[in-house]
Amino acid sequence: MKLQIITPEKTVFEGTVDGITLPSSTGELTVLSGHVPLIVPLKSGEITLHVGDERRHMAVHGGFVEVDNDVVKLLTDAVELEEEVDERRAQEALDRARRAKEEAATTHDTAEALAAVERAIARLRLAERKKQRHRA
Repeated sequence: MKLQIITPEKTVFEGTVDGITLPSSTGELTVLSGHVPLIVPLKSGEITLHVGDERRHMAVHGGFVEVDNDVVKLLTDAVELEEEVDERRAQEALDRARRAKEEAATTHDTAEALAAVERAIARLRLAERKKQRHRA
């Protein structure tokens, strides 16, 4: 099936994949060829592209995925490739987000801080995966 991963700045990925696993608003979702049409919101987390025996991992930060006729379009504000994630910076971002959550004065501030926590956790998980692969 054809996959496009698009941010406001650029098309991050465009190609053929066997499947994609992504963090939907209702839980982890794997889309394979022949999947029923759908549009679903995404939450921050890890996406995995399945191409044969190969897996490619990225962090996605919200957005939507549309599936129709073996074409998957993932529209998001930001995607980070596994090789781009810096563990130290991700940990610092998590620490800042947790402090912001504790100091939040409004519901809006709390929601923004929680979203930042989710983004940082997604980056840290990707950084950990990268470390494990380099050890193997």
